[in-house]
Amino acid sequence: MYFVVFTRSAIKELESLPSHEIGKIIRKIEALSINPRPSGVKKIAGKLDLWRIRSGNYRIIYSIQDEKLVVEIIRIRHRKEVYKK
Repeated sequence: MYFVVFTRSAIKELESLPSHEIGKIIRKIEALSINPRPSGVKKIAGKLDLWRIRSGNYRIIYSIQDEKLVVEIIRIRHRKEVYKK
């Protein structure tokens, strides 16, 4: 089982989302602790160790550290904004 950690920015992004979306996203993130590479997950092209999973119109960007059994949630944003800096 993997340990899930959040960056500070990911926590702020999660808190700013509509309340009806937060529950769905939290369930997706909890599932990553059991299987960090579920069906539907995609590796982000051009990035060494970043993955994305979809939750409705939102994307969860995360990294997987298999040697430490850690999933780090890096970004949670609407699909239109997730890849903008």
